Amino acid sequence: MPIIVNVDVMLAKRKMQSKELAEKIGITTANLSILKTGKAKGIRFDTLEAICEALQCQPGDVLEYVSE
Repeated sequence: MPIIVNVDVMLAKRKMQSKELAEKIGITTANLSILKTGKAKGIRFDTLEAICEALQCQPGDVLEYVSE
């Protein structure tokens, strides 16, 4: 898939656990895991906004396009 999700990279930079992020943004750890592994088919803008707010980053820090 040409879209790479870098949530785990941002979590490491912010020294935050997945469980803590999931609680802050109001999703389950299972859904966050699906997003982190790139198995999600999409992401809602309000979820992306919450992730960016919690991690104090921009959408481009979380999502990356890599041509195949």
